[in-house]
Amino acid sequence: MLKKYFLATAALAFLLPLPAAAEQSQKFGDYTVHYIAFTTDQLTPEVAKYYQIPRSKNRVMVNISVLRKENDKTLGTPVRAKIVGEAKNLSEQLRELKLREIIEENAIYYIGDTQINNEETLKYTFQITPEGEAAPYKLSFQEQFYTE
Repeated sequence: MLKKYFLATAALAFLLPLPAAAEQSQKFGDYTVHYIAFTTDQLTPEVAKYYQIPRSKNRVMVNISVLRKENDKTLGTPVRAKIVGEAKNLSEQLRELKLREIIEENAIYYIGDTQINNEETLKYTFQITPEGEAAPYKLSFQEQFYTE
């Protein structure tokens, strides 16, 4: 039940109004990588507890999913991937970012969270290697967060 609830919450996160959080995607060959970063206070208490994510305006969560293009499916098929990455603020201070794989019924997510300060911008850089591929794809983006 909580797993379905997390999927619903994650899906809702993709619909949050700008600039609070905006789902984005980038295409790499036959793959589309979807990503979003948002403050963890937007998670419900139940979901945060189940996935052991501290709820706070001063914590940000990143959510990444990789979809392989399929001829008969418009959205594609979720695939596992090796994802390593980091987050740095504008002063180049490294923020710890450990990604966890979450496999649900019809979805695969990689999530991680870290602390932030008000009006802080984080620059994310990820190396993403979909299962069965040899070379990684590089995904970079940045987000500014407001906690007050």
